[in-house]
Amino acid sequence: MQTDSCDETMTRPDSDRYAEILSSGAPLLDVRAPIEFSQGAFPGAINIPLMEDEERHKVGTRYKQAGQDSAIKLGHELVNGHVKAARVAKWVEFARKNPDGYLYCFRGGLRSRISQQWLAEAGIPYPKIIGGYKAMRGFLLEQLTNGIAQSQFILIAGFTGCGKTEVIKNLTATIDLEKLAHHRGSSFGKHASDQPTQIDFDNSLAITFMRLHAKQFKRIALEDESRLIGRCALPIPLREAMLSSPVVWVEESHASRVERILHDYVEDLGSQFASKLGADAGFVAFGQRLLESLQNVYKRLGGERHARLQTLMQQALQVQAQTGAIDAHREWIRPLLTEYYDPMYEHQREGKAS
Repeated sequence: MQTDSCDETMTRPDSDRYAEILSSGAPLLDVRAPIEFSQGAFPGAINIPLMEDEERHKVGTRYKQAGQDSAIKLGHELVNGHVKAARVAKWVEFARKNPDGYLYCFRGGLRSRISQQWLAEAGIPYPKIIGGYKAMRGFLLEQLTNGIAQSQFILIAGFTGCGKTEVIKNLTATIDLEKLAHHRGSSFGKHASDQPTQIDFDNSLAITFMRLHAKQFKRIALEDESRLIGRCALPIPLREAMLSSPVVWVEESHASRVERILHDYVEDLGSQFASKLGADAGFVAFGQRLLESLQNVYKRLGGERHARLQTLMQQALQVQAQTGAIDAHREWIRPLLTEYYDPMYEHQREGKAS
């Protein structure tokens, strides 16, 4: 007789072994409302809510007005019949695909118990995370503080386009801060898709520290970043530790840097927008993003240089729209490096050396 892949969940109890759960990348079913999930979650977690935002709001209002019993009753009225069946069906699908996972709500309380009960009624016992999101988030904040304090850092620095990220990828004990922040770290560093929330960034960073320390890596290489990577802020203790860390400077020819920027800021970014929005709308959005990024450094460039680079950029976009060729973009990339990025990084380098 064939055994259902989820039978093994019957032997798995609810768990508060947060380090094991997070370090292993165990599948996580988040049954909180979408608005809660959007404000912060764990890497790889899937949100299949017990209640949608409006339902949660109504139940919360009822709880304040009439107490828990009345709120629970309203919740069952709102999530009933085909609505309940559809949500349970999604949980069942998740559980069958991820028999080694866990579910959680905010505190590991009522919503987790109801979700477990409904899954059990569907024939699939499924464990929850004890203490829920709140407890595991608190654990990660503690791990982040400890991870920073127990590490020594080596910074990989260099001018824009020199390949610092490639160096990071080829080392063993590293944290790719730009990958976690989903941003290339410069004024032109935004991707076509959004960055994580600050909470999500912190959670991912904490888990990365946990995994490195579990392998006994305490000396860690990081790319030399400013306080902000896009909208994601480095934890203050990490930023302070980086300011006093040794620096390895990466050298690369100007021509190679231009080609790397051409690939990252033009070819790759354009492909991202095309995949997201389609070829035509994607190209329009890509062009708008380049011009917007240039506008963001208007004050540093000054009016004359900004106008000159903007004209070169618009001409390159026009050529690309007509022929598909990206070669003309080198004409604004070269002066952007020599007139904006290089002087700025040289100034920062001198400041660190003094």
